[in-house]
Amino acid sequence: MRRRFIHLLIVALTVFAFSANAATGRVNKVLPLFLDLKGRHTLSPSLYDRDAYQAQLRANPDQRSGLRFDIYWRARAVPGTKVKLRAELRGTAKGEIPSQHKLETEIKASATSKWTSLSLEGEDYRKFGEVTAWRVTLWDGEQLIGEQKSFLW
Repeated sequence: MRRRFIHLLIVALTVFAFSANAATGRVNKVLPLFLDLKGRHTLSPSLYDRDAYQAQLRANPDQRSGLRFDIYWRARAVPGTKVKLRAELRGTAKGEIPSQHKLETEIKASATSKWTSLSLEGEDYRKFGEVTAWRVTLWDGEQLIGEQKSFLW
């Protein structure tokens, strides 16, 4: 019995030692929001007003100046390490190939969930055109640790 316990303890410690550096993460929510000519996504703090204003901006492309992705994420990693938050966008086709754009930022991993915004504005937004699909990913180095994507991705 004692020998079995020692073997189990050695296996458990080995597993914990190899998994200590692995980061875990999740992209909980992604809100793609149009920005008006003044850089606002809403006119008041009300969610109803925000949704109504977004419908107005969706119907009137001439009133838009950009697109912002508000991303709610969580990443647990070794304290002090940075992870990457990346938004990949696909747009309407210009010729044979659809337009593509990548927004990326480095963020500090923490045990609590956080909101981060990534924006496509100005001339880049005008050149890109309409977004048809998006994917938001969370990376620890070259390892994918969290993802959320639109239906058409």
